[in-house]
Amino acid sequence: MLENDTKRLSRLTAILTQLQTKRLVTATVLAEKFKVSVRTIYRDIRALEQSGVPILTEEGKGYSLMEGYRLPPVSFSESEANALITAEQFVLKNKDASARIQPPTK
Repeated sequence: MLENDTKRLSRLTAILTQLQTKRLVTATVLAEKFKVSVRTIYRDIRALEQSGVPILTEEGKGYSLMEGYRLPPVSFSESEANALITAEQFVLKNKDASARIQPPTK
């Protein structure tokens, strides 16, 4: 697994935690906190939204989570989380028809 994937997963999780603990947070504040560009934060927010996290955007003010949304704590060990990321990368790189499990023929 690539080191960048691990860093991104950690950052996405930390951004979600920030959104759960603060009412409103800006991309600039997040970028400074994680030492990345504002554009990277925009991509991270989009990734969280695409994964089903209900993030609200207040133009010129920042991001917040939809009222009442809470993600239960995840209890994966670091090696389990790394295995999941590795599996995801494998699937994404090998998602042609040959990777699909075919039902047995009769």
